[in-house]
Amino acid sequence: MTNPEKITYTFIPGKNWKLSLAELLSLSKTRNYRFKVTSLSKSFFTITTERTLDPTIIDDLGGTIKIGRVISSISMKTVKDAFIHKTKSAQVAFRANLSECAPNQTSATPLKECVFGVSLYIEDYDLFRFSARIQRFIGSYFKEKLASSGTRARFMGFPRSRRLPQLTHVEVLKKELISKSFEILFCLGRDEGIVATTLAVHNPFEFQKRDMERPIQREIFSIPPRLAKIMVNLSSCSQGKVFLDPFCGTGTILQEALLARARVRGMDIDPWCIKASCTNLEWAKREYQLQDADYTILLGDARHLAIRIEKETIDCIATEPDLGPALRHLPTEEGARKIQRKLRPLYHDFLKEAHIILRDGRNMVLTTPYIRTRNGSFVSSSIKEDDATMGFKPVFPFNKEFFASTTPLIEDLTKSLSLIEIGQRHKIGREIHVFQK
Repeated sequence: MTNPEKITYTFIPGKNWKLSLAELLSLSKTRNYRFKVTSLSKSFFTITTERTLDPTIIDDLGGTIKIGRVISSISMKTVKDAFIHKTKSAQVAFRANLSECAPNQTSATPLKECVFGVSLYIEDYDLFRFSARIQRFIGSYFKEKLASSGTRARFMGFPRSRRLPQLTHVEVLKKELISKSFEILFCLGRDEGIVATTLAVHNPFEFQKRDMERPIQREIFSIPPRLAKIMVNLSSCSQGKVFLDPFCGTGTILQEALLARARVRGMDIDPWCIKASCTNLEWAKREYQLQDADYTILLGDARHLAIRIEKETIDCIATEPDLGPALRHLPTEEGARKIQRKLRPLYHDFLKEAHIILRDGRNMVLTTPYIRTRNGSFVSSSIKEDDATMGFKPVFPFNKEFFASTTPLIEDLTKSLSLIEIGQRHKIGREIHVFQK
């Protein structure tokens, strides 16, 4: 009996690569996709599987920018010899490696004329200043290759201000590179470089639509739809499961759960939020043609969930409780701790009630405030200490079973109990926790 053929894909994460990877691993486990992460970096990671990946999976992910199918690999020694040391023999070897990716493999139909893209993702900092040279070398190779088969081609350039020669997902979409042409991804790790062709790109316009075009918005307090999607996936939400957001606000998280075809339940203590969530979910139902959408929004206090929701009837929870006051200035460490202490009873009471209504073995995802202070340090909540008394156990976002090998980067990841999301200018960010009953 022959072994099934292995297929390798590369994933280009968003700015928060840890959050992107954690989401991918959670979604794969929920859908029973079997794969191993074979290389890992902050710029890209590759997976190997025996199953062809449906490119539309990118629509179900909030943290992935591009997905490509790996065609060939090349040693980093050859790459460095070719472009740092300008060794002719290495350049010849590099071209020979690229020949494995013939033009007819990058496009479904023969092209008479085309514009294609070449994007570089570099983890080895020695090669940063040679990135434009590498990009031009690869682009010229494919331009010549296409010309030899009768296709007039050119590859897209980049503004001088761009740090690395990378096409954005918006540029790939607008130029229709996947449907009408192709994009080459050249990902350079510490030991190996890989050549891939882009199969799918993230569509930011859909998230923008769900954020800006829904009927009711609340900018200051709303969670971004992209992050809401990630949290829904971390909760192991899937079609038919009963999903709850007990601090639902205007329904951003509920909206992403509805698109996952879950049976959605929301709750909020504010009557205005109840009306806003219902209006927004009704809009999502019409806009995305979810005729069989199942959702219920309840008026109630998340500190007393069991009064409104029956015991052990919820499959998954993802929610963002109160993150504290909107800060005009960075607080002192003591000021940040004071905010955390004030919020502690809310989280404590909610955890106790959530444990009652959640089914055994099911996941809950919630955010807690991660506060930047004047001296540059951060103050997080004490929820990790509280959860033990509530009967929850923390879920490690990165399990060693997903990784084909062990590196210091993987070792550090597998020790992580939470995920941090905070912008450079933000005074309060989010610490994202995954718990299991």
